[in-house]
Amino acid sequence: MFAYLIRRLFAAAVMIVVIIVVVFCIFFLVPKWAGVDPATSFVGKQADPASVEAVRVKLGLNDPIYSQVWQFFKGLFAGRTYAAGGDVTHCSAPCFGYSFRSEQAIWPVLTDRLPVTLSLALGAAVLWLVLGVSAGVLSALKRGSLWDRSAMIVALSGVSLPIYFTAMLALSVFSYGLHWLDAEYVPIDQSFTGWLGGMILPWVTLAFLYAAMYARITRATMLEVMGEDYIRTARAKGLAEPVVIRRHAMRSTMTPILTMFGMDLGALVGGAILTESAFSLPGLGQAVLTAIKNQDLPVILGVTLITSLAVIIANLAVDFLYAVIDPRVRLT
Repeated sequence: MFAYLIRRLFAAAVMIVVIIVVVFCIFFLVPKWAGVDPATSFVGKQADPASVEAVRVKLGLNDPIYSQVWQFFKGLFAGRTYAAGGDVTHCSAPCFGYSFRSEQAIWPVLTDRLPVTLSLALGAAVLWLVLGVSAGVLSALKRGSLWDRSAMIVALSGVSLPIYFTAMLALSVFSYGLHWLDAEYVPIDQSFTGWLGGMILPWVTLAFLYAAMYARITRATMLEVMGEDYIRTARAKGLAEPVVIRRHAMRSTMTPILTMFGMDLGALVGGAILTESAFSLPGLGQAVLTAIKNQDLPVILGVTLITSLAVIIANLAVDFLYAVIDPRVRLT
């Protein structure tokens, strides 16, 4: 078990380094190869040549590539100083970039908005995992029944409907029509009940999409598992059906579910742009959308790094859960 965890931690550390290098290449090297000056992207297209040159010097874009990569990597863990002549700007660790348009470090912007995105992602994740997996298991156990057909019709609707349509429909019915739930986001430090009331619709809307996918995947996996030889053997040994399902069938069924869950939850930490925009949630998704409109590239870079790291951490947690659910994976 210990060796398995060490291998996974080492693989995650290597992947983090690879991700940082890839993100650097995407934002600094690829534009240069395409004939676009990266300094222009960071300072804005309407900036004068002197400002562009100052940003180029601050970012070290005239230095060798290996030096640029090292400065970018070091800034994430030890901070970074941007200097051009007498103009010196310090970005404290962790330095996820610096916006020369708004004259502020990106990390405080991300930390201000990250709690909103985390609350949206975690709340919706609990709903879609519980409801989606439960519906999928029941549909598999009652294959061909009215429940099975009804649940799969609802799941197909959830997968097919665009999330912005579901969000607008939920707002028009439950907020503007029936006045059951608030449409305005309230910070949790101001009012817990106000925050909870403003988050219920975003949670349900986002969970509806994912729960539908999880229900379909769970049903298909459960049906396949229930036909395996070890399930028939467990029944032949005289085990009760709930024990067969809980101890044997569910363990194999949860493996692909956990894989999906790690990817989905990690990606949502980077921001659910459509959901946050529809409900006016000041999270990372809305920050990315605003940065795209304002051509503020450092914010997009910072959110990209956050999303990548979140996916790696979520998948690392999934690897640990694999070892608990299925001891055979410890040998790989």
